[in-house]
Amino acid sequence: MNATPQLIGSSGDSLREAFGKSLVDLATRYPDFVVLDGDVAGGTGTHHFRKHYPARFYQCGIAEQNMVSMAAGMATCAMPVFVTTFAVFSLRAVEQVRLSVAYARRNVKIVASHPGLDVGPDGASAQCLEDLAIYRAIPGMVVLSPADPLEVAAATEAMLRYDGPVYMRSGRSPAQRIFETTPPFEIGKNRVLRTGSDVTLIACGKMTAQALAAADTLAKASISAEVINAASLKPFDHACLRTSVAKTGAVVSAEDHNVIGGLAGAVAESLAGGQPAPLETVGVRDTFGESGEPDQLNQKYGLTPAAIVAAAERVLARK
Repeated sequence: MNATPQLIGSSGDSLREAFGKSLVDLATRYPDFVVLDGDVAGGTGTHHFRKHYPARFYQCGIAEQNMVSMAAGMATCAMPVFVTTFAVFSLRAVEQVRLSVAYARRNVKIVASHPGLDVGPDGASAQCLEDLAIYRAIPGMVVLSPADPLEVAAATEAMLRYDGPVYMRSGRSPAQRIFETTPPFEIGKNRVLRTGSDVTLIACGKMTAQALAAADTLAKASISAEVINAASLKPFDHACLRTSVAKTGAVVSAEDHNVIGGLAGAVAESLAGGQPAPLETVGVRDTFGESGEPDQLNQKYGLTPAAIVAAAERVLARK
């Protein structure tokens, strides 16, 4: 057997590469799981697992509905099953996810790379801006969006320990490191990464790094921002958000997703249910994207630290 891939969660790793490497790292400790791929192993990071554990890797081709149905059937044999594809392709199999996986409560983990505008030049047809909303709405489905390569590795192990259906986003572009060491990860729990008293910035996925950068900018203007990493969108950590908002009295959410139904929706639901406060949302505003490099698209659609700072200033004016 070839040597295990090194530098899992290293600086410069994309979230998809961190996921693929973490599967190899976990394979000896969790010998029962298998990985199904929709002909995109090079794009999901699972090529690492395919190389080291070919007998546990199943190439299903470009047939996502069949792949999810196959995963549901395999999961009846007491094995965790990973289904891997691009986020937008996973939507082709939502009916199978809903009935064969979630309704039947099968132990299937759907891990999708290339979410949001991060897809870049492939354009609107490949940029999945709806997945968090769709999977959040499926009963019994856990929805995760970790922020950095080390958190991806921790979330992958947490999924293996969890008995039930999970959807997790990874990512295409090199990801900024947020954590120095692999953080603890608990499904249903989010983390305060930076304490503050004036405004709460809550973000998921690649936008967590942007929120931390925005907090640095706000600090220069004597605005104290608390930053929450919302890696668990469902179950959502209401206590973490509401405790923060009880102190700050204002919230900004940030996500690489439509502002309808994803993190912004989870935050609005939480605030309405227990800790009302003014909310501003940063994300794609109910539109499709277009072709361009991720940095260009982030600028055009307002997924930047500057956009988060501007949202914080607006929400502070409403306190």
